[in-house]
Amino acid sequence: MPNKARYIMVGGFLGAGKTTAILDLAQKLHARGTRVGLITNDQSFGLVDTALLSSKGLPVEEITGGCFCCRFQSLMDAAGKLTEANAPDVFIAEPVGSCTDLRAAVSYPLRRIYGDSYEIAPLSVLVDPIRAGRILGLEVGKAFSEKVLYVYDKQLEEADIIIINKTDLLDAPKLDRLKQALAAKYPQARIVAISARSGDGAAEWHRHILDDEMNLREAPEVDYEVYAEGEALLGWLNAAAKIESDTPFDGNALLRRIADSIQSAVVASGGEIAHLKMTLSPGEGNDLAVLNVVRGDQSPESIHRLHDDLENGELLINLRAEADPDRMREIVLQVLSSLHPSVRVNIVHTECFRPAKPQPTYRLATI
Repeated sequence: MPNKARYIMVGGFLGAGKTTAILDLAQKLHARGTRVGLITNDQSFGLVDTALLSSKGLPVEEITGGCFCCRFQSLMDAAGKLTEANAPDVFIAEPVGSCTDLRAAVSYPLRRIYGDSYEIAPLSVLVDPIRAGRILGLEVGKAFSEKVLYVYDKQLEEADIIIINKTDLLDAPKLDRLKQALAAKYPQARIVAISARSGDGAAEWHRHILDDEMNLREAPEVDYEVYAEGEALLGWLNAAAKIESDTPFDGNALLRRIADSIQSAVVASGGEIAHLKMTLSPGEGNDLAVLNVVRGDQSPESIHRLHDDLENGELLINLRAEADPDRMREIVLQVLSSLHPSVRVNIVHTECFRPAKPQPTYRLATI
């Protein structure tokens, strides 16, 4: 019988740095000859994450229109396509950042139904250290409303491993306090601190998810009414546009200008950004700019920069915020219509909505 493929799921709230962590893990596995298949997930299509991972030459399948919990068969279909294409030794799945109950609705059904094909790694949940510190009362700053925080809390309650990402944002005493607070509130989880960007600390995490088995304890109870209300407080906006100019322009500066304008308008309207991620790719070639904002008071961060100026390109915007989605759409369209007169914007697609009530395909509290 062939060896089982390993299934690794990396959860965490919007803006925790899941994609960066997954990319680092996938590239390290690939470098040592391990075949990897990636599965991304969102409530809609046109994902920045998928574009970023694909630009690195990695095989990616995208599941849209709902979370893994609610699209379990789509998850298995995606794994099947990847298996047919390159027979991965390891699958790495990134669920929607507003999703919880992954243990009962994904990992346990996967183990029960497809246990002959997959071995299930410990469930990892990443946190942004500034966001986590604010939610735990260690830092000052705006947090989310109570029902959104219910989803955040449930994500951590079901984790086997809680990953404090972006350790470069905290000094040693603050990092220690955050570790202690997380360990006290979520004693079921191993606490690991990493910087997915630099790779610091990642070896310990990789060792656990590649070698250890998932803890088979009973899954936490989840009140699906509160969960649905919390998720529905988050507005979702995806937009795609063609950008053109008669003269070459600095795409990195353009992305920064768009992000600054969207961020300030969302905050001014009383909203809180959970995650704003954008890409700009030239009409030809594989170059890519990626910009990221994970809090209303965080400066936009360029994750990847274009090497050269460009005359045309494709822009993707994924905005997730605790805000009215129609207002989010108004903001984005206003910002894109107010760029420099020499830059022409053709909106290809926009959609905005609140996530529907989650309805898991399966739910197994125990295995």
